[in-house]
Amino acid sequence: MNPEEFHEREVSYIKPPKEEQEVADHDKKLEEFQKISTYVAGAYDEDSGFQALESHLKEIEDGYEGDEKNRVFYMALPPSVFTTVAKGLKKNNYSASGVNRIIIEKPFGKDLESCREMMQALKKEWTEDETFRIDHYLGKEMVKNLLVMRFGNVFFDSSFNKNSISNVQITFKEDIGTEGRGGYFDEFGIIRDIQQNHLLQALSVLTMERPVSFSAEDIRDEKVKVLRAVPPIKKEDVLLGQYVGADGKPGYLEDDTVPKGSNCPTFAATVLYINNPRWEGVPFIMKAGKALNEAKVEIRIQYKDVTGGIFENIPRNELVIRIQPSEAIYLKMNTKTPGLATRAMPTELDLTYKRRFSDTAIPEAYEALILDAFKGDHSNFVRDDELDTAWKIFTPILHWIEGKSGEAPKPESYPYGSRGPANIDDFAEKYGFKRSNQG
Repeated sequence: MNPEEFHEREVSYIKPPKEEQEVADHDKKLEEFQKISTYVAGAYDEDSGFQALESHLKEIEDGYEGDEKNRVFYMALPPSVFTTVAKGLKKNNYSASGVNRIIIEKPFGKDLESCREMMQALKKEWTEDETFRIDHYLGKEMVKNLLVMRFGNVFFDSSFNKNSISNVQITFKEDIGTEGRGGYFDEFGIIRDIQQNHLLQALSVLTMERPVSFSAEDIRDEKVKVLRAVPPIKKEDVLLGQYVGADGKPGYLEDDTVPKGSNCPTFAATVLYINNPRWEGVPFIMKAGKALNEAKVEIRIQYKDVTGGIFENIPRNELVIRIQPSEAIYLKMNTKTPGLATRAMPTELDLTYKRRFSDTAIPEAYEALILDAFKGDHSNFVRDDELDTAWKIFTPILHWIEGKSGEAPKPESYPYGSRGPANIDDFAEKYGFKRSNQG
């Protein structure tokens, strides 16, 4: 690209503000942003490209006051070239007089073995302190809020255990299919794409014990500790699906970039257990799927039944944390129907962020995380041992799905725009979930 092309492309997806008076200010800021953005082309595996980058960086840094030259390298690249580029950067572009940091996007390998290979190759070049493995779910407002919500409220913290909670569902739904990205998606599948990283991170923050402090290592120590108590997922605790065409929308196998006859799941429900005194026996049902009826990400904590006797078929309490869209926390509870009769009815305590914090702009997850990387705060980044433990949980079923340990399972078909495979409700009920409209 020439500089003009680059500048046009780099801002093409930045949405202008809705308010007219803000548009001029927005355009001015975009121009300022373009002025400080530059582009250097080069091959991933040749020193010449990195050397061209180095001479360009030196040109920029010559205008700095003071001797400190800090550099952050952000690798939004195909995973096959991570280690090659990390080596090239270390060899040619490592600042001798300042801080160096490297940010890496997922996927971090395809299973335990490939992840370890990649981590070892990276560690030869970059220390753990310099490495920031980014998972943008850890930058989302509601995931960051989990720590404060749990440990800052006695009533939540004291009820977060096997005595009060029946089951927990962590759900990721997308209302679009692979839309031409099928070739990439088919190589990784829905479990690697969503569950092994985003949803497992949400689970670890939700279920960890209280950290000693809010420092990065104290938080990450507790996350690793809880993940180490999760055994590998069993085949019988898995439901797989693949969407087919419906209402004029193409099916997964109709995407030209998808290999013919692929068995890659576009929907997966998996059940995890945590073998520790707090959570023993509580099923954590993770669901993730593409081409479903809506787009949302939420955590639904369902409490146990109220003791029988004075009540019959009273709905269960549920704490729902909606991560996106329109962030919210609501607690489903039972209250007396207003009036003369003594009857229970379900209602909710509702904290919808848009209404409660109408004047507050919630930052984008990447905005928060890139700022953390500049500050050197690792709290919301994935540590090496955490990644290792996460792969141990998922690698056996991934190998089973890919036919590396016996015959590969065939995913159930579900229509584009539906809620997923037909027996998804039966699957959740098997682990104790009761729909709130029952009874």
